[in-house]
Amino acid sequence: MEIISFDEFKKMDIRVGKIMDVQEHPDADRLYILTVDTGDETRKIVAGIRPYYKKEELTGKLIIILANLQPRTIRGVESHGMLLAGLDGSTLGVLTIDRDLKPGTKIS
Repeated sequence: MEIISFDEFKKMDIRVGKIMDVQEHPDADRLYILTVDTGDETRKIVAGIRPYYKKEELTGKLIIILANLQPRTIRGVESHGMLLAGLDGSTLGVLTIDRDLKPGTKIS
């Protein structure tokens, strides 16, 4: 495990996002294209969680995202952020919150 400084941690913009729509990636059976409300905008995030979740399980879910990650093109679709999740063996869990916070709320 690499140790980072508190100043490095402060550079990360971690926020609450609300999944508004989920589409299957047309060229990848492991990927979803998520439309996520981040409070001040709506963005697309490509996520490799399709084997673990059905579309209807994700729609409307409040998730935690890294909002200031450099955009990356994944299988031809530009992704603007990353959802946070944990993988334990064959079980994946998307990070969510336990209260109803508005999309865009900063996580610290």
